[in-house]
Amino acid sequence: MKISVLSVVAASLLVAACASGPQEGGDASGAGKGAAMNAPVPGTPEHFIANAKDRVFFAFDRSDLDESAVKTLMGQTAWLKTYPNTKVTVEGHADERGTREYNLALGERRANAVKQFLKAQGIADARVKVISYGKERPAVIGSNEYAWAQNRRAVTVVAK
Repeated sequence: MKISVLSVVAASLLVAACASGPQEGGDASGAGKGAAMNAPVPGTPEHFIANAKDRVFFAFDRSDLDESAVKTLMGQTAWLKTYPNTKVTVEGHADERGTREYNLALGERRANAVKQFLKAQGIADARVKVISYGKERPAVIGSNEYAWAQNRRAVTVVAK
């Protein structure tokens, strides 16, 4: 008798658990509803930033890609291959040191280094536009090593 009462209780609990569905704040995969609602839409600029770093940094007066930049650009390449109709603009930047003209040219070399890397990885040339802002759009204001290092960059921007 005790076994059949326990069996009925266990079966009732099992049926109730199956019938109730996912708990609030979760889904069948275990992810929270809030996380899904806040997740960027795949293929959007926000999705690119969340899933592939959007910028690479350069040494002083340099436009060559270091190991960290290559790793970041491999992530960008993978994302761009997943979304083959997406176009991007690579913005080249420099720190405040040097003339306006010199920094515009340096920013262009940096942006072109990124474009050439993406092209070498199979991203069509027509999908990547290049622009240089030189020192005109600093990410960090300041005249110190930290600010200069943050401003020597190329930023890949997904077209909306």
